[in-house]
Amino acid sequence: MSEVIREEHKENFTVMSNYHFKDNILSLKAMGLLSLMLSLPPTWKYSVRGMAKLCKDGIDSVRSAMLELKEAGYLDRKRTRQSDGRFSENDYVIREIPK
Repeated sequence: MSEVIREEHKENFTVMSNYHFKDNILSLKAMGLLSLMLSLPPTWKYSVRGMAKLCKDGIDSVRSAMLELKEAGYLDRKRTRQSDGRFSENDYVIREIPK
């Protein structure tokens, strides 16, 4: 017999849709990364390096999971340019439900 032990949530918890957990085209890694991204505050500045600092996975692993999320419609990345035409920061759009 299995048992799930749950805690009462009063602070430091995240509410999110279960949609991506049931999306069988996503790997467990992509599901976990999306869950982590959805748990961050709305002012968070997303980046591959920043996400890699929050978990055990390295930059290549995070990049491949982000690509998987992009291909599945959960993530969009817009590259912004500086006034001299060079690339600046990336702006990300993260969705609970894919487009």
